Amino acid sequence: MRFNLRELVLIGTFGALWGVIETTLGSVIHLANIPFKGIILGGIGVTILLIGRLFVPRRGATLAMGIVTAVLKMFSLGQSVNNPMLAIFIEALLAEGVLTLHGRISRKAFLLAGAAAIAWNFFHPFLTWGILAGQGILTIWTSTIENGARTLGLSPDLAWAVVAILLGIHVLGGLLAGWLGWQVGQQIRRRQAAPLNDPATSA
Repeated sequence: MRFNLRELVLIGTFGALWGVIETTLGSVIHLANIPFKGIILGGIGVTILLIGRLFVPRRGATLAMGIVTAVLKMFSLGQSVNNPMLAIFIEALLAEGVLTLHGRISRKAFLLAGAAAIAWNFFHPFLTWGILAGQGILTIWTSTIENGARTLGLSPDLAWAVVAILLGIHVLGGLLAGWLGWQVGQQIRRRQAAPLNDPATSA
């Protein structure tokens, strides 16, 4: 799909905004080994993508923003960028897919798009480390259970409970990103549409 100049500028702007966050805050979070970093960074990024979709309400716009972010991710310092770049691309692809299938832009579409995109972070290691890096699905499954149980303060023996809670946290994080994308985006649009002398816009 072809975009006009204004849409290309907006796509570049929103994609670059997530890219800057990934290359700055993302590096800090990864080095500090903060739990649920994928949800945090992905949630911020998907929120930005969804806000951008309100300003470029055309098919392919969300994916295009994700591609811009993935390219900028190459400039991150202190970490391998291949896996995060792939995660960013797939998150944007899933969000784009949900929005395209839903057809009409709405709060519900944003919630579903956010949930799908962030939920991918749970499955991403199985693709990158388990399959592409050749470590094996079982190895990543065991690591996911052990690390998840340690983070949640549960016993690794409660494997399915750990998985259910971790996946639930990812979905909730995605729903929050979708909700924020809709709310913040609508607020920005209202402020842009308001007259300059509107008391509600002057503070």
